[in-house]
Amino acid sequence: MQELIALAGIVAALSVGVVSPGPSFVMVARMSVAGSRSQGVAAALGMGLGGMAFATMALLGLQAVLMAVPTLYFALKLGGGLYLCYLGFLIFRGARESLTLQSGGADEPRQFGRSLWRGLATQLSNPKTAIVYGSVFAAFLPHSFSAGFGIALVAAVFAVEASWYAFVALLLSSQGPRKVYLGCKTWVDRSAGVVLFGLGVRLIATAPDA
Repeated sequence: MQELIALAGIVAALSVGVVSPGPSFVMVARMSVAGSRSQGVAAALGMGLGGMAFATMALLGLQAVLMAVPTLYFALKLGGGLYLCYLGFLIFRGARESLTLQSGGADEPRQFGRSLWRGLATQLSNPKTAIVYGSVFAAFLPHSFSAGFGIALVAAVFAVEASWYAFVALLLSSQGPRKVYLGCKTWVDRSAGVVLFGLGVRLIATAPDA
């Protein structure tokens, strides 16, 4: 019973955080309207895998490690910030390029794999997510738990992360949002690029405080 209460508490707390806008949302949203539906879903699966990685590390005491080794947290913030700046720069630079929406084809498996890895990298690039997972797990985890509980918890985290971003991908890859995107692609891409770049700069600027 204690494990079920802990599981419910962790899932509820993480669900609130998942739906909050951030770099992951920006990436999945843009990929869904600018690419194909399958690419958006692939990115959502990448987000889910990233959540599983954070959940596994949190079970192993991630927050304690980061707090005990400030250099590691500094490196994570610096690396994550540089990656977000890089993504933001690429999106901003290509804002004026014409776009042909993709509808599958022989290249689709490769695009699916690329989108999945980009989603995973974007999720893992945010060290604040690691701290959130560590804090939530520290607050709700029982002092001792079974292996079955750990497996169920990691699976539930994947379901929460992947299902939300898959919903975003399915919604924004529909015809209406795509028409809106094509009509103002330059400004949408510039805005997305600036947001990602700004988030990256913020991570880099606060890295010395780690």
